[in-house]
Amino acid sequence: MKRIAIALTAALWAVPALSEEVTRVAATGSVAEVMDRLEAAVNGAGATVFARVDHGAGAESVGTPIGASQLLIFGNPALGTPAMQADPLAGLYLPLKVLAYEDAEGAVWLVYEEPAETFEDLEIPADAEVVAKMSGALGKLTAAAAGG
Repeated sequence: MKRIAIALTAALWAVPALSEEVTRVAATGSVAEVMDRLEAAVNGAGATVFARVDHGAGAESVGTPIGASQLLIFGNPALGTPAMQADPLAGLYLPLKVLAYEDAEGAVWLVYEEPAETFEDLEIPADAEVVAKMSGALGKLTAAAAGG
């Protein structure tokens, strides 16, 4: 229990630093329900889901529970290819990822890094069309998944 309290405290200290780099969307329902909606939205948009990682189950399997937390990894070559044409290193950061997790108060959040932030150190300008399209897609998909 003490380890969990320490981990949660450390995570809460990190949130202010992360808040400038990621977008957080409040969601209704359980993490699994939210991720089901996100996966359906991604498939409905014609993108491909590459993986759904259950961090919570993984942590539980080694006796270190972290609570409900899942990551969806997905992409669309129509969006990702122009980024990799602009800078091949974009392939290190693609496909896109969205995390759903339950916080210490029981609220469920969808979180993703803004593409402008993701590509900040690459040869892809923050105002590039591909960045705007990815940002718009992430906004629409997470809004659909958030429910409510």
